[in-house]
Amino acid sequence: MVSTASSLKLNVKDLSIRYGSTLALEGASFAVRENEIFGIIGPANSGKTSFIRAINRMDEMTPGMEVRGDIEFNGKSVTDWRNLYALRSRIGVVFPLPVGLPMSIYENVAFAAKLRGVKGKADLDEVVERCLTRAALWDEVKDRLDSLGSLLSGGQQQRLTIARALSQDPELLLLDEFSIAVDPVTTMRIEEVLKELKQEMTIVLVTNLTQQAQRLADRTAFFLEGKVIEVGDTADLFKGKTKDPRTTHYIEGRFG
Repeated sequence: MVSTASSLKLNVKDLSIRYGSTLALEGASFAVRENEIFGIIGPANSGKTSFIRAINRMDEMTPGMEVRGDIEFNGKSVTDWRNLYALRSRIGVVFPLPVGLPMSIYENVAFAAKLRGVKGKADLDEVVERCLTRAALWDEVKDRLDSLGSLLSGGQQQRLTIARALSQDPELLLLDEFSIAVDPVTTMRIEEVLKELKQEMTIVLVTNLTQQAQRLADRTAFFLEGKVIEVGDTADLFKGKTKDPRTTHYIEGRFG
């Protein structure tokens, strides 16, 4: 099926990213469709995280980071959004290491909802329970929601970060190695939730676990040495139906 412009969530056009004299990503062009899980795989220093940062215009707060080319979000260049908060409120981001807000578990999740205008306690309670449940954390913290989020274990803090991202009701969810600090059983529980969430939003999943991309992603991009080597249906790539042998070599664990 050929995607039309209206069915695209992201359209990446000749995107290049530098940090000073170091080129992190060069000439990337591809599209991410509405309501798909789009996987990104590749070894370290391939430009994967830099791409995630560029979507949310994090270059504006990262010294030395320079972005050229374009990323369209819902058909509009991210650089054309005058209200940066309005852009970021529609995009949830989860990075590898959890960064909790210095407040209670409850307030960590309710914070974004309050900014969106949700005020009633019953409504906030529903948001908190729903998001913590989706992040596979509710059962572990439901009796201590007033405790500081920073007192949770590393894996729990990462799941709290996921819950906080979901509390924005984002159109686009960016997950960068979300499972690094999460145990395998909980990872599988979150993966099941992600499969359901793609009915409501588009998900970009950066993962160093190729099997995770195989389990979750509808399509997958392979990044290598700052270039997008290829993008294809995940099932085809993992069956060896690749355009570039390096993709197959990476998937089979011959390098990386």
